[in-house]
Amino acid sequence: MLVKRVVLRFEPLGRRVKARVGRTVFEVARDSGVFVRSECGGKGLCGKCRVIIRGEGSVSPVSRLERKHLTRGELKAGYRLACQTEVLGDATVFVPEESRIEVRKIQVWGFERRVTLEPAVKKFYVVLPKPCLSDVQADWERLVDQLRKKFGLKTLTTDVEVLERLPRVVRRGEWAVTATVWNAEKIVDVEAGDVSSESYGLAVDVGTSKIVVYLVDLNSGDTVAVGAIENPQIMYGEDVISRITFAFQDSRKLKSLQRILVRGINAALEEACKKAAVSRRNVYEAVFVGNTAMHHFFFGIDATYLAVSPYTPAVSEALNVKAEKIGLKINPNANIHALPVLGGFVGPDAVADILSSRIHRARKKQLLLDIGTNTEVVLGDREGLVCCSCASGPAFEGVHIKHGVKAVSGAIEKVRINPSSLKVEYETIGGEKPLGICGTGIIDAVAEMFKARIIDEYGRFNKNVKAPCIKEENGEKQLVIAGKDETVTGKEIVVTQADVNEIQLAKAAVYTGCAILMKKENVHPEDLDQVFIAGAFGSHINSENAVFLGLVPDVPLRKIKFLGNTAVTGAKAALISTKIRREAEEIVKKTRYVELGAQPEFQSEFSKALSIPHRDLARFPTVKKWMEDFKQC
Repeated sequence: MLVKRVVLRFEPLGRRVKARVGRTVFEVARDSGVFVRSECGGKGLCGKCRVIIRGEGSVSPVSRLERKHLTRGELKAGYRLACQTEVLGDATVFVPEESRIEVRKIQVWGFERRVTLEPAVKKFYVVLPKPCLSDVQADWERLVDQLRKKFGLKTLTTDVEVLERLPRVVRRGEWAVTATVWNAEKIVDVEAGDVSSESYGLAVDVGTSKIVVYLVDLNSGDTVAVGAIENPQIMYGEDVISRITFAFQDSRKLKSLQRILVRGINAALEEACKKAAVSRRNVYEAVFVGNTAMHHFFFGIDATYLAVSPYTPAVSEALNVKAEKIGLKINPNANIHALPVLGGFVGPDAVADILSSRIHRARKKQLLLDIGTNTEVVLGDREGLVCCSCASGPAFEGVHIKHGVKAVSGAIEKVRINPSSLKVEYETIGGEKPLGICGTGIIDAVAEMFKARIIDEYGRFNKNVKAPCIKEENGEKQLVIAGKDETVTGKEIVVTQADVNEIQLAKAAVYTGCAILMKKENVHPEDLDQVFIAGAFGSHINSENAVFLGLVPDVPLRKIKFLGNTAVTGAKAALISTKIRREAEEIVKKTRYVELGAQPEFQSEFSKALSIPHRDLARFPTVKKWMEDFKQC
């Protein structure tokens, strides 16, 4: 059967793509590498994949879902939802700025603990005695004997790929050879001459929305280059549940998610290797961390049952897999080590956070939060840890927010409101014209709205507050952050009632996780010695506003510490130290996982945490005092 194909031209990229009639514009864009925003993975629920179509009769009629998300004026101007628009003929598709996935400010650095250098991969240089008629020992046995005599390596194995190359390598080096050994038991590579100085490893942090890799010199423990990229799986949905749902449909789609993820890691790896002028063949080990869903996707493991009660992972122990099997473009015989899973959605990245923060070594109680789409919360000290995962949703990434964007250039990241004049001030990333508002900006905005009495403790707009920055549209009040003449899009950037509610849901989820763990351990805010906030979002959040909003427990601001990307630094620690890997195993043994949804007090705690800062103000004495002082003024 002849399949009819047409041509789509994507602007402003100027890319021409052949497409099959009947496919959606979103599918064609995704498969051809044109990144169009979609928080719902192309289901027509988010309305963010807006494009402008030129070509009369070239696409399907406007759907019911499109009429829900697009105004009459927008439809008249040619706006369509890419995921709802089927291709019928040749057309030009313009992707407006607000619909493009742009390079954002990815948090690559984090707090690093000092560790003793003890990598699993080491290189050994030896000179072998040349064979002769009176000494016809085989090349492999000759190499193994010298490694045993000189370095005490007793029981060594290898793969046939190494044996295939060995005869040529030792003779090319005139019997001087460097053997790369993993875990003191397996030779993974042989090279002619002395190249023992060229030994590298990779620390890989795969988040729901970003990928960060550290290229590390295994001889010194130094990070020689960093690579970072958006997680390309984002085209299948902003959150892990959308991706799990996609993969559940059939095994081929799971393989697609794995391939696109590995392709993204390889791109970040290539970036790092180019910066440091390092051959990828000289990268002999990678340590992987990520949430449990990313862990399963990376290894091609069915993640379906993570999304179904009782939310069990397929495997929790540490894994060691050959790089060639996964498709990671480092030395084909290199080992990929994944740190263990703690449970549910608390994956190897949380173990890495614990390793970097060292709360498992603390004498006093400490709280660790890695805030994101899924927020991991860990509470404890050297006596033991308890952890949980909060479904905080992607609002902190700007998702489900009317004018929400990620932390790209032009995103509003800081907001201040004068409580007397109600004048709004903001700062954008890079000082550019405003494009939208990112997670830290919306946190600031809602907290500042509460301080200025624009919203009440239930998040509702105060009907008695009137100011030029407050407008009404379709019967609902909105706070104008930036006017039409200030923005890139020529549209106002506003905070709506729905936006406030999204942030309330997200912050309530995080606080509920903290509250339940603290109750279980009989810990009060004043008992906490430190509150660590990890991750990209946590690195830029205003700690005062986080407390005012009720995102974190009410502790003195001096106790709140921002650690940055501790997932990747924890992975690096495990890369350069086998002792740290053993420590990770001990952490799993002393950590108790709590499934929040199964806790009888979950609903009541969540309901109280929806208020700003919290329905039980006794838990927030700092804010309580501020409110009393405010009333007196």
